[in-house]
Amino acid sequence: MTNSIKTDDVIFNFFKQICDEKDDKKCVELGNDWINAMETNLNNMEANLEEADEIKHKDDIKNNRDHLNSLKGKNSTEWREYATQCMVEIMDNKTQ
Repeated sequence: MTNSIKTDDVIFNFFKQICDEKDDKKCVELGNDWINAMETNLNNMEANLEEADEIKHKDDIKNNRDHLNSLKGKNSTEWREYATQCMVEIMDNKTQ
């Protein structure tokens, strides 16, 4: 049996935390933490790309940044809806 933690499980559990959080302020903080973590990941990935790969993935990186920017300013209800949608997508991908 493997002890490795699957990325999808970690992401699912994080989004579940957002959905389960009863305090609206804490819910929004969790959502903003998600944005910050993903922006850090993008920055790290971009810094490690060689020039050819950076050009190749430029649109994907921009689309990811645009998506993260679209999440900024969401209220707790919007975060719970977004998190639920993400959890459903993760579950759908697991069953395929």
